[in-house]
Amino acid sequence: MPNGADKQKLTVRLCGPRGFCAGVDRAIQIVVLALKKYGAPVYVRHEIVHNRYVVEGLQERGAVFIEELDEIPDEHRECPVVFSAHGVPKSVPADAEARNLFYLDATCPLVSKVHKQAMRHQRLGRHVLLIGHAGHPEVIGTMGQLPEGTVSLVETVEEANSFTPPAGSELGFVTQTTLSVEDTAEIIAALEQRFPDLQAPAAESICYATTNRQDAVKAAAPGSDLFLVVGAPNSSNSRRLVEVAEKAGAKRALLVQRASEIPWEEIGPVSVLALSAGASAPEIIVEEIIDAFARRYEVTVDLAITAEERENFPVMRTLRDVELTKADMAFVNGMG
Repeated sequence: MPNGADKQKLTVRLCGPRGFCAGVDRAIQIVVLALKKYGAPVYVRHEIVHNRYVVEGLQERGAVFIEELDEIPDEHRECPVVFSAHGVPKSVPADAEARNLFYLDATCPLVSKVHKQAMRHQRLGRHVLLIGHAGHPEVIGTMGQLPEGTVSLVETVEEANSFTPPAGSELGFVTQTTLSVEDTAEIIAALEQRFPDLQAPAAESICYATTNRQDAVKAAAPGSDLFLVVGAPNSSNSRRLVEVAEKAGAKRALLVQRASEIPWEEIGPVSVLALSAGASAPEIIVEEIIDAFARRYEVTVDLAITAEERENFPVMRTLRDVELTKADMAFVNGMG
């Protein structure tokens, strides 16, 4: 480990915005508030957000993560169950009601907006095209808002060019909220070229946080020797940031969950490091990574800020009377 005058100089381009978005902040807050109000355990269907640090922190507080509602023991049926920020099919709350479970829906309001857009298309008699990634919880949730056979998933330009709509049907599209802006535009362009009457949603489906984080990455990537994105392998928005960084000019881009995953022996000489974090990655890990580089390099931090975010999504009324401690708020805000 170099020290003092032996350290090489390193510029860290720190992207802004980065890390937690308003939807993630709200979802984490819902679980913490539910634990405060109702006590442990609070069950959470699927990872509340795609980040192990957050999930493990909530487990320490008394959250129990499950994949399906039938995993809740009979003796705990009065305990709250929280649905993740990614959204769920309509069948999930219906199942909860059939089991007499008390549930709290932490679906991001911007994902709920996409659900409403898709349902509006279907209500107006259109076959719905969902641009997204198969198997992602958000895609499963959005497709689950509509009757079977009324929605088709399109993942690539190739699929857009080969898609055959039901005979005589009008078409409308929506998109997953966490996609690459450029890749999605290419798919939409291919669909519009084939189907000139294709109807767009009433408002943009890709969320503000996804767009803002991608714009900041584009600004920071050119000329960087290494671009690190803090995020989980199953986080769609984080993986898109890695792709955007590579396309925007970073020599190399990597996705890491913690500083311990940085491949120090492989990264080679670095004089400019760009750093961002996906929408479900806490700021404390960004600081951890900067500290790890500061132990090895003489670090100067430059900010690459392309937007300011002031969005705030309130929690449901049933939890608004609960007060959080400073430690709770630090965790909710990604700082503890």
